Amino acid sequence: MNRSSKTAATALTAAGLLVGAWLPGGASAAAAGPAQPRVLWGDVTIPPGRDGIVEAKGVTGPALRTGSTLTLTAPAGTRVTAVPLDGPGYRGAVAADGRTATYTAASAERPWPEGAAFPFVLAVPADAEPGTRLSGCVLRLADAQGVVKAAGGCQVTVGLTEPTLARPESGVPLEARPAIAGRAHPGAQITVSDQDDDEVCADTAGSDGLWVCTPARALPEGPNRLQATATLNGVSAASEQIQITVAP
Repeated sequence: MNRSSKTAATALTAAGLLVGAWLPGGASAAAAGPAQPRVLWGDVTIPPGRDGIVEAKGVTGPALRTGSTLTLTAPAGTRVTAVPLDGPGYRGAVAADGRTATYTAASAERPWPEGAAFPFVLAVPADAEPGTRLSGCVLRLADAQGVVKAAGGCQVTVGLTEPTLARPESGVPLEARPAIAGRAHPGAQITVSDQDDDEVCADTAGSDGLWVCTPARALPEGPNRLQATATLNGVSAASEQIQITVAP
């Protein structure tokens, strides 16, 4: 294995995962050692047909100067649509085909500080299968001459679009066992819960996305709250809550 391959392999081993917040670097940092460069890589879940942000954060290693770059290669089937970093000293650019995007250190004296976040916006196609982990996401940090100093990646999981609750209507007095219905991704398992997180009823969304269920037990009189949760292939999403009142 050549020197650059060893460097990339070390960086990948040391990489951590991120969902909204980055994992502590304790174990990975200890394993990599203070002298070995790394790029912490992100973990994000994006529903079909939506955009989401992957952040590269916590880059450590040899000091790089003006002209150094941080590049993301998009995972298979997705596109990079934006590099929305709001801070001085960096210039962002997205390739015309959306396959890659790059931040370049334009004026920062010591770019890529540990703790800084470098966001990349990814678009997931509408026909992506929920629960799928998309391969091919790569992060590379290079000096001004293009020599890769650290490498890593990001894990992108296709999420699930939030289900909807169409019935019952909020604020309308209900009978004790009202029909509850809505839409979700076809094939998703739907569970409706009340304000105490107790299951009210369940169903599976049909090929047209429609689902409907009726409570097996009478709902208590008075105000309550309903929410539907959809689950498919290991990913889930919840609807907005609706306020209901069961008439005496």
